[in-house]
Amino acid sequence: SGDSGALSARILSGRMNLETVAMGQVLSLLICGTAVSCQFLADAGVRTPMLQSFLNYALLLLTYTLVLCTRKGEGNILKMLRTKWWKYLLMGLADVEANYAVVKAYQFTTLTSIQLLDCFVIPVLMLLSRLFLKTRYRPVHFVAVAVCLLGVGAMVGADILAGRNEGSTNNVMLGDGLVLLSAVLYAVSNLCQEHTVKNQSRVEFLGMMGLFGTLISGLQLCASARWDTHHGTLMLFAVYALCMYALYSFMPVVVKMTSATAVNLSLLTADLFSLFCGLFLFNYKFSALYIISFVVITTGFILFNAFPTNSSPPENRAESDDHAAASPSLRPLPSHIDVGATEAFDAATAL
Repeated sequence: SGDSGALSARILSGRMNLETVAMGQVLSLLICGTAVSCQFLADAGVRTPMLQSFLNYALLLLTYTLVLCTRKGEGNILKMLRTKWWKYLLMGLADVEANYAVVKAYQFTTLTSIQLLDCFVIPVLMLLSRLFLKTRYRPVHFVAVAVCLLGVGAMVGADILAGRNEGSTNNVMLGDGLVLLSAVLYAVSNLCQEHTVKNQSRVEFLGMMGLFGTLISGLQLCASARWDTHHGTLMLFAVYALCMYALYSFMPVVVKMTSATAVNLSLLTADLFSLFCGLFLFNYKFSALYIISFVVITTGFILFNAFPTNSSPPENRAESDDHAAASPSLRPLPSHIDVGATEAFDAATAL
């Protein structure tokens, strides 16, 4: 019976691993949806990344934040704000500015640089997880990360061979610095998200992100005075906002099952999905390296999840009524203006 029990455990572990891979690719597809809609907006001459972010945060506000407003006792939004408002403010600020920094980088550096430097979020997140969440990684996890980054290298190599190097070279140093800054901010945001969904609740995280993200992005939107929209782009704005809303809603579910680091590894395939769409929508050139890159990244992600990390136990049991939120169970984000961007990310709260 011991052998049968071990076999059942391996089967269950393998099934859960496949489920996390599948859900990770759903997240990548949602990011692809935001990237493609951003590319169409860019082709239409629309440059309003802050407006796009604001729409997403506003949807979170109208659903998850309102759910928090109806709660009583410890889960009441006023009680949360009295004790943790500054932590949620920092969370929202990191998330909003991470998106803004990476979009701004497109004005100064190339897509290739952004694709490569954006991976900096993974080592930073692993370091922060070790310091603050006490996560202990095994050697196999570092090997898995290296495998995923090798896949990214193959993707960038395919871009170079295809002559696809959109972006600018106005000020490469500034542009690269903005990408690295956004990676650090995304890592902070992801770390906070993992801590929140595993110790508090998904609804609390999304509700506070909606509240503070709307306030911060709304203020920046008013300050920038960029509202260059027209009737023909309303559908594109709707597609972008809905994809982002689904991304933010679904990502905490996957983070709770795995970790923020594992989710970021799965998101490395988002660029590839965008590229595949670009073959049909934007006349990109196909390369077998794209297929190889996808297989390599997926292999690294499976390897990472095959061996669990050791983390400190949750401080509180996460609330089981997260599904009470009035939104689909689809879910973290960028406001990119290029179809190759892979900044889909998260918002989170340090508690």
